[in-house]
Amino acid sequence: MSIAIGTKGRADALVMEENTAAAVGSGSLSVFATPSLAALMERAAVEALAPYLAEGESSVGTSLSIAHDAATPVGMTVWAEAEVTTVDRRKISFTVRAFDSAGQIGSGTHERFLVDAAKFTAKAQSRKGT
Repeated sequence: MSIAIGTKGRADALVMEENTAAAVGSGSLSVFATPSLAALMERAAVEALAPYLAEGESSVGTSLSIAHDAATPVGMTVWAEAEVTTVDRRKISFTVRAFDSAGQIGSGTHERFLVDAAKFTAKAQSRKGT
């Protein structure tokens, strides 16, 4: 099954103390952290690809370039949307955007590679011996 340009994924999160800048160490304020925003955008891309993965296949993020344009306080829900823009063999490119109920809070681009999960894990584990 081939991945179609325009395929979309979505991920949602409730802003809690655990995913604020103060909690993750990316600042001192109790607002949705940029690292949490990045992870949410990646999760949206993972969701977009999930129906297309073969048995034993996974995807890994290789590039993420985002702007975090608005702060979201604890108690609000945020969501990210990822849309496939390019498919180049195993490299999949996305536009990513994130929102809260007041509007857009971030945007950017993301790339993922399709990998054989077992081979990828074995290669990563082999780094322990070096």
